[in-house]
Amino acid sequence: MHNIILTSIITCPYCGFQQEETMPTDACVHFYECTSCKKMVKPKQGDCCVFCSYGTVKCPSRQMEAGHHQ
Repeated sequence: MHNIILTSIITCPYCGFQQEETMPTDACVHFYECTSCKKMVKPKQGDCCVFCSYGTVKCPSRQMEAGHHQ
């Protein structure tokens, strides 16, 4: 069994603000509103969600695909 990390720190690509967030295990987060500048953050092309693009940890789905364990 793999240990899935459920928290990630998102860095806003617009203002650089960092916020720790809990990632859902049953959905991909396609949009995220920065709590500092209020801009809507979207995933980079080819990424499934904002956590994969701007987070310190990939989303749970990608962690499971990669066979992530810690």
